[in-house]
Amino acid sequence: MRTLLIALFSLILAGCGKAPLQEQQAFVFGTRVEVIVADPDPEQGRKAIATVLREFDRMHRTYHAWQSSELTAVNDALAAGRSLAVSAEMAGFLSEAQALAAQGDYLFDPGIGRLIKLWGFHADEFEARLPDPAAIEALRSKHPSLADLVIDGTTVSSRNPTLALDFGGYLKGVALDRAAAILRQQGIHNALINIGGNVLALGSKEGRKWRIGIQHPRQPGPLATVMLDDGEAIGTSGDYQRYFEVDGKRYAHLIDPRTGWPVDHTAAVTVLVPAGPKAGTLSDAASKPIFIAGPDGWRAMAEKMQAPMVMRVDRDNRIFVTEALNKRLEYIGQKPEITVLP
Repeated sequence: MRTLLIALFSLILAGCGKAPLQEQQAFVFGTRVEVIVADPDPEQGRKAIATVLREFDRMHRTYHAWQSSELTAVNDALAAGRSLAVSAEMAGFLSEAQALAAQGDYLFDPGIGRLIKLWGFHADEFEARLPDPAAIEALRSKHPSLADLVIDGTTVSSRNPTLALDFGGYLKGVALDRAAAILRQQGIHNALINIGGNVLALGSKEGRKWRIGIQHPRQPGPLATVMLDDGEAIGTSGDYQRYFEVDGKRYAHLIDPRTGWPVDHTAAVTVLVPAGPKAGTLSDAASKPIFIAGPDGWRAMAEKMQAPMVMRVDRDNRIFVTEALNKRLEYIGQKPEITVLP
């Protein structure tokens, strides 16, 4: 499975340096994840990675949107018009996701789980078939949204029974922050965490910054590379992993809640977020509304999401990048034609 972002130049043979690299991969959140630790104590590194992967597995099971989980129990209650007491962790996560969705004008809305299911993107594998347009319009017209969720302490309810939660767009970012916190608690200061192309860096690799690549959405290999400072996170939303084609047209998993249809004007959006306690979460949450906002609105949406470092590739392979991010990029091969924006 091709990742949105590829860890480059970091996977050097462990025996070549003072701090051997410990690496482990797994498949959770519907994607491939890898955790790489550079630590002089290999046993400590392995134990720390194992702790991270156990937490990933727990989060995957807790917040799974279509297999039996605490999240599906919430969705069942909301559909039945019932309130439900949830864990403090769940209530906090719902509140945070609601605030981030509002910040992005609900362009990326985790409350459209029924639309996601209608399009077939709720499953790990999906058919190349279009839903009934009437069914799409029936759901869209009811305007399910995370804004309809009512959170009272640890009790949740909904003003709209068509609300169904699917946190696939936020969970990878939250998991990055959890992993960083766990690694620090375990005494690990140098690591790279990659969850399906959302990447967070801790420290460095033997004093050299971690360098990662930004995947070109329509060509093999990376478009550019960037070196990450300690605590920085980078995330890409693209139309080239979870998609199907019908009659030569691509339908990707990023759905515009205003229309009920997948976005077709953007191929990829990459966001680089400075170090902070929520860097991972923001790298995941910010890229979606910027992606959906499209050619006329993505720059303003980047400002709303407080994301000054953004690259957007449109459906015609035109590349737009903010000046702040362009200064950090090293393009691979011949530099492509790009439009740099302030």
